[in-house]
Amino acid sequence: MRKYVRERKNKKLIGFVPTMGYLHEGHLSLIRKARRECDEVIVSIFVNPTQFGRGEDYHSYPRDLKRDIALSEKEKVDVIFAPSVEEMYPEGYSTFVQVEGRLSSVLEGASRPGHFRGVCTVLVKLFNIINPDISFFGEKDFQQALIVKKMVEDLNIDTRIVLLPTVREEDGLAMSSRNSYFNEEERKAAIILYRSLKKAKEWIDQGERNSSRIIQKMKDFIAKEPLARIDYIAIVDSKSLEEVEQVERGNLIALAVYIGKVRLIDNMRV
Repeated sequence: MRKYVRERKNKKLIGFVPTMGYLHEGHLSLIRKARRECDEVIVSIFVNPTQFGRGEDYHSYPRDLKRDIALSEKEKVDVIFAPSVEEMYPEGYSTFVQVEGRLSSVLEGASRPGHFRGVCTVLVKLFNIINPDISFFGEKDFQQALIVKKMVEDLNIDTRIVLLPTVREEDGLAMSSRNSYFNEEERKAAIILYRSLKKAKEWIDQGERNSSRIIQKMKDFIAKEPLARIDYIAIVDSKSLEEVEQVERGNLIALAVYIGKVRLIDNMRV
């Protein structure tokens, strides 16, 4: 991979889309943007074990490299980089990258300890191997994108992070590889995340500004769905992730909800 990049780096702008595979329309929107903006598009496919906690779905996470290759070819991806776990984490591996502070300790950081340490570690490795000019991420993982931007800035990594809007199904459910876990009933129930965000937006448009009241109303709304169990709902500053008492333009409403055994995240900017 390094040899390939070295041979092209001087002549071409390299765009990079890091994924865990099982590509969906959300990934493809990033690939298309990279295709429009860059000469060379590289997609990594790697289910990264270090970002999964104990008891999470690392072993059952959906994988289909053949399908991913077919979708990538259709979008004119130049290279797929799909290393093995043994290549990325050889025996004796012991170096990890962590962004300290609030960005990585709240929301997903609080619910999934060690998750962002794994994300940052694998991304530093991928950035070092691929050396991309521009790297593309989705807003569905908004907190992750903030952390990656901070890490790139702090470590002087020479790539520009571009963030693209969440891609949704027709009924509003944010696209995710984990949506493939759902049975029909769970899939219908999963729309509750997007519906609750839309409700919050309505309440804000009607003049409600108190975060606590909005969050409580969202909890009451989600509680009507028997398959849903809330992990967290928060309204935060979209740069610092500090919780806000009064909602202002640009704030982020973020939530994580279990639908049956499947944990989903979503967010919306005010």
